Amino acid sequence: MVNEKAQEAVQKSLDGVTGDKSTGVAGIVFVAIDKEGKQIAASASGKTGLNNRGPMTMDTVFWIASCTKLLATMACLQAVEQGKLKLDDHKQVYELCPELEKVKVLEEGGKLVDKKTEITLRMLLSHTSGFGYEFFNPKLRDYGRPAGYDVFHADVKEIFRMPLVNQPGETWEYGIGIDWAGILLKRATGVKLNDWIQEHIMQPLGLENINMFPTAAMKKELAFMHQRWPGSKEAEERDHVYREPLLAETEHEKDHVFHSGGAGAYAKPAEYVQVLAALLNDGKSPITGKQILKKETVDLMWENQVPKMPDFARQGIPAAKPEQTNPAPELYPQEGNPPQGWGLSFMITQEAGATGRGKNTAWWAGIANLFWWCDREKGVAGMIASQVMPFGDAHVMGQWGACEAAVYSALGKEMEIRTK
Repeated sequence: MVNEKAQEAVQKSLDGVTGDKSTGVAGIVFVAIDKEGKQIAASASGKTGLNNRGPMTMDTVFWIASCTKLLATMACLQAVEQGKLKLDDHKQVYELCPELEKVKVLEEGGKLVDKKTEITLRMLLSHTSGFGYEFFNPKLRDYGRPAGYDVFHADVKEIFRMPLVNQPGETWEYGIGIDWAGILLKRATGVKLNDWIQEHIMQPLGLENINMFPTAAMKKELAFMHQRWPGSKEAEERDHVYREPLLAETEHEKDHVFHSGGAGAYAKPAEYVQVLAALLNDGKSPITGKQILKKETVDLMWENQVPKMPDFARQGIPAAKPEQTNPAPELYPQEGNPPQGWGLSFMITQEAGATGRGKNTAWWAGIANLFWWCDREKGVAGMIASQVMPFGDAHVMGQWGACEAAVYSALGKEMEIRTK
């Protein structure tokens, strides 16, 4: 049973945004769960599209974009547990992906130079390998022109074409590293990334609606994509940002679609949070009882990989492609500016947050304004999902904070007792 206080507060908050046409947010789904995998709050608000589409429901399917990175990382770490991949062996990386041995570093002015440090799987999973994204990095964006780069084209050639934008290990920058990690997994095991995720994560968790190739049933429930164009405050429906997997029907067609570990999955939020439930329980599903990762592996995911970069999240991310992202001066502002951490595929708020989240809470996002969090200290996790571009939509982000806070507030003393 949901927590009635949390449910009421979340629903009222979401309806206030989706019911106001001026926000341009057609619909939102929010779901939060406890350590047992039971829903604390589960609310769908508004419609699947601005053009008088059907109602948003808990069965609505979203392109989850970079929320895929958690799934791809878990897949790679399963392969590490099985001895098929190694976190810190650059020689294995180069044996499997000789392209990474040869990749150059792009300097200002368009000059390519040799890299000084070797690339490891750990670097790829922690965004310290030197890769970037063209929509966040003006240098990379400009270098790719006149043809340009488009990581959402679902073609592996886009990944192969991109140079590094930093020397490996020198700094943190968000980029295509986890796409490369998925390629490593495929070459090490002979299993394509989505196939691995289905067999080793989704099936043990009993989840049928998280997939890089949405089933016919999932496509019927797909939310429409929206856009707030640069210079306009109004949003409108637009063609889908990530189209190719939606159009691939036959196995032959699917063979030509890249299994993107960085952005390739579609999901129902209520199922995605069951992946988070397994992480709340040290890798074991509280629903099916299946262990998908060892406890020590989950602990490793939560280790700060950038301890020498306590302000990495305050360096700012420019809107190199403003139709895809708003500028972000800081990833997760916190009072007092405490040190920020980055684990294997996600950010860690090392100090407790204003919403009520505990210390060392993991969180990350998808470019179409989806956000998840996983609080192992307090045993709470959740997700808010929309389909609106560009990233950093103030209305959706405001609801993420408000709904997350409503969950912790409603739990109140029950939470204090649980964490003692």
